[in-house]
Amino acid sequence: MTIMSRKDRAKFVQDTLDRLYPETPVPLDHKDAYTLLVAVLLSAQCTDVRVNQITPLLFARADNPFDMVKLTVEEIENIIRPCGLGPAKSKAIHRLSEILIEQYDGKVPDKISHLEALPGVGHKTASVVMAQAFGVPAFPVDTHIHRLAYRWCLSTGKNVAKTEHDLKSVFPKHTWNKLHLQIIFFGREYCPARGHDPAKCPICSVIGRKNMK
Repeated sequence: MTIMSRKDRAKFVQDTLDRLYPETPVPLDHKDAYTLLVAVLLSAQCTDVRVNQITPLLFARADNPFDMVKLTVEEIENIIRPCGLGPAKSKAIHRLSEILIEQYDGKVPDKISHLEALPGVGHKTASVVMAQAFGVPAFPVDTHIHRLAYRWCLSTGKNVAKTEHDLKSVFPKHTWNKLHLQIIFFGREYCPARGHDPAKCPICSVIGRKNMK
């Protein structure tokens, strides 16, 4: 296993991801900031594939906050139930839609602090919306990115906040939005949480921790 500096490891990771994933389509189907916000909220503890199966049903009824508040929380829950956490997610979607109307004329705010103040919207969800809807550099860290950053010795793995800080410090800011998607795609294809063989992984076979599993 080659020993590299953290900067060299980051460059190797970026070069490998750029080669494997030159294009990075957004995994969640959406048409604007609002539908992306709802889709990302629904993706908590749910696969993107499942979310993309459910959102067309929801958005056929309401694809903007003005129509969403016309639905009851129960109606929303009945549609999104397959995504899991239905009661909490349906309440959050309904209430954040009310807030968008009350405070932002029905538009999704483009400031991360305003997004994080919305019900059901944490830092990761807000970061995804900032990056993918508004093109503002952000580095959303989910459990997959958190795991891979530790495997690749780019972060200590203490928590997602520390991982985000570590990744932002080692990768150029203009690469963040694309890179976080590239890492997600790579993790799904080559570097899963279970059944991972480091010797067959294009990145872990070159860099990584000796005790990788």
